[in-house]
Amino acid sequence: MALIGESTAPASAQKEGVVSGSDWARRLLATLSASHLRALVVLVLLSCAAFAPGFVSLQPMDRDEPRFAQASKQMLESGDFVDIRFQDEARHKKPVGIYWLQSAVVAGAEALGVENARTTIAFYRIPSFLGAVATVLLTYWAALAFVSPGGALLAGAFMAASILLGVEARLAKTDAVLTATTVVMFGALARLYLWRDRIISTSTIAAFWAAFALSILVKGPIGPMVVGLAGAGLSVRDRSAGWLKGLRPGWGLLLTALIVAPWFIAIALKTGGAFFDESVGKDMLAKVGSGQEKHWGPPGFYLLAFFGTFWPAAVLTAIALPLAWRWRAEPWVAVCLAWVLPSWLVFEAVPTKLPHYVLPLYPALAIFTVKVMELGEVGPHRPAAVPAALLIPFIPFGLAVGLGIAGYQLDGVPPYAGLPGMLVAALVAFWAWLAFRRGAVVRTAVLAVIASLVLSISVWGLTQPLLRALKLSPRLAVAVEAVGCPSPRVVTAGYREPSLVFLVGTDLAMADGKGAAAFLSREGCRVALVEAREEQEFLASLGEMGKTPRLVTRVPGFNINGGRKLDVGVYVTGD
Repeated sequence: MALIGESTAPASAQKEGVVSGSDWARRLLATLSASHLRALVVLVLLSCAAFAPGFVSLQPMDRDEPRFAQASKQMLESGDFVDIRFQDEARHKKPVGIYWLQSAVVAGAEALGVENARTTIAFYRIPSFLGAVATVLLTYWAALAFVSPGGALLAGAFMAASILLGVEARLAKTDAVLTATTVVMFGALARLYLWRDRIISTSTIAAFWAAFALSILVKGPIGPMVVGLAGAGLSVRDRSAGWLKGLRPGWGLLLTALIVAPWFIAIALKTGGAFFDESVGKDMLAKVGSGQEKHWGPPGFYLLAFFGTFWPAAVLTAIALPLAWRWRAEPWVAVCLAWVLPSWLVFEAVPTKLPHYVLPLYPALAIFTVKVMELGEVGPHRPAAVPAALLIPFIPFGLAVGLGIAGYQLDGVPPYAGLPGMLVAALVAFWAWLAFRRGAVVRTAVLAVIASLVLSISVWGLTQPLLRALKLSPRLAVAVEAVGCPSPRVVTAGYREPSLVFLVGTDLAMADGKGAAAFLSREGCRVALVEAREEQEFLASLGEMGKTPRLVTRVPGFNINGGRKLDVGVYVTGD
């Protein structure tokens, strides 16, 4: 009997028994995975518990999220669902897929009579939330080509518990949806390669190509790059690409063209080819050639970040990975390595580095980890495994300390509501480490997932809402609304984050202190949001004009992107 379920790995890689202990955890997984429907329901509930806390209360997170949301909002405002714009500037970086999804959700909310739907960031996040849940469920499906149903359930749970997917589930961006599409392709490719004696269903092949096309509409070449490198790597291993004929590339590429070509043709005609010049010639090549937008990182960045972004399963993955070389001749190992290694090396080689770039590779790592666990090769007997596993309790303990200090420094009060939960998460994680030390690896995994859920509720649901200093844009938007006059014209000086544009309005003007003074001197009800550094010039310019604005309030806060405290005065003229 394998650790979680029956294993198809080589006998040479298996131990005679299972890792000792963890009987209750093994029984729990067996019960929860007794049917596919039950396993999927469990994973949906697990995903909601992991991703829902803070989903509504989290402010628009500068800078990428509000840029996406604002562009989607402007599609609704203008009725133009081809071009992508942020205020008056063209936003020709990513294709249109995510904007269509976000716009559809917001339009649906408006049709149901929801007030202020266009400035409610949670609606724009729903595609990401659904993409993250789909990633968890599809990881289960993909894992069934490698491991038992209990193992597939655990692989899906690892994804639901991972910090990075939890972050992306709460952000109105592309990455959660992209990852869902890539898991579909991974699962289909794995079945095609591993099940040579079976006929892959037409529905699986159709799902592969639909996901392939959607990945292009969501994030351009990333999805095709990952699956293309994987297919090429496996073909080199086999010294033949004949197995890829099972994907039926002829009609698959035709289906892809039918899905993606209409918008690409439309945007080419509308912009005269400017979209491709910007997205490929500037955005993509800038990332390849240099560290774009201050996001440069050294080679090895993703490897180091992995231990935080894939917590709590990252340590178990690190213990399992050295065995990939020992078992490199095994087809299941080859599939996982082909999916992860080439793309990982590409991402490490590109100077521009952001943690979410490698998220589409994580499901394969989760599945590989569980497969090695089923073989009994993840445990305290591995070199340096016991001290390395201390990372499991270290993360929640470190967050409790770090967020407690941050809350006190930013708002003068520690986030008391979330601290007990973070400490409970640390204790459960420490229990997981004790189980690992005794060799109860499945118990370790289950306890680590539980610790992650407690941590998610504590950080996102209880701590994050209390960090008022970080919610500068929402508080400024409330201050503008409290001015009282209908439809005031607004300018901002010294604080230019996209979240302010999203919350205050597309026509938000941006200026320096002198420009804000000139803006405020015109007729009508006008509001100026002036950061302290611009205030002297602002007031001096108004004095020269003989104008005396009314200071309604001051809004202090902390700008995450600038890494500094700000103090914004809200000035009003007119009725």
